[in-house]
Amino acid sequence: MILVTGATGTIGRTLLRLLTERDVPVRAMSRTPERIPAGIQVVQGDYEDPDSLRKAVDGVDAVFLVSAPGATIPRYDLALLDVAGDAGKLVKISAMKTGDFGFRATSAWHLPGEQAIQDSDREWTILRPSVFASNSLAWVPQIKAGEAIPTYYGDGGAGVVDPRDIAAVAVEALLTSDHNKQIYTLTGSEILSVADQAAHLGKLLGKSLQVIDVPSDQMRAGMLAQGMDNDAADLAVEGYEAVRSGAAAFVTDDVTRVLGRAPRTFQQWAQDHKELFG
Repeated sequence: MILVTGATGTIGRTLLRLLTERDVPVRAMSRTPERIPAGIQVVQGDYEDPDSLRKAVDGVDAVFLVSAPGATIPRYDLALLDVAGDAGKLVKISAMKTGDFGFRATSAWHLPGEQAIQDSDREWTILRPSVFASNSLAWVPQIKAGEAIPTYYGDGGAGVVDPRDIAAVAVEALLTSDHNKQIYTLTGSEILSVADQAAHLGKLLGKSLQVIDVPSDQMRAGMLAQGMDNDAADLAVEGYEAVRSGAAAFVTDDVTRVLGRAPRTFQQWAQDHKELFG
């Protein structure tokens, strides 16, 4: 029995489908269980409620661990690990460059959980994905309104990865022991900037999509206006600036090594989700 946390999220939904297609017993944990597809065992779980977590992990053999980006990740990771019981395997979604200079925000989110998992006596695999192809869905309002797509990365590129490939790698890590004690950095096979992705989308949609650069000071002011504190805003800007400077402009062969095939391209992801862009 595999427990999938974040079961209604971008990766979780695909992971549930892939596991059920392989007839693997799976339990979905969600604060909104009504959103889980019929036929899947579901438990209402909340990282802030230890009793609900104990019910979620009761009788499971492996846990897929993911939570929404933010400063709560360390607390949530450790809360689940504290009650993990007999679960002999853990697969955690982390982030690229965790622990590296320039990525202090995501490192602060993920390093405590990564370290606790590595210090445990369980089998474990840590997945550090690059920028998700699905992040481009944030541009839908601008695309529909005919406005320029904002970029916080300038011309900086990243090895944009299809979330479906992340889920597929997670399946292999959960179902076999071949990936025990491995940290995989998951990327696509090409480096793309926001402008590159916009060009692919524009061609697909038959539109001319423009991109506008958002300077760091303007970016920071916007974060503060939305209620983010100074330190958090500084860390976020630092991460964007790292990508802008090229720190994320790399690809790995980890997806290919695990899946035995090349990663899906951004064009493939966009084509398969064209209807979401209107």
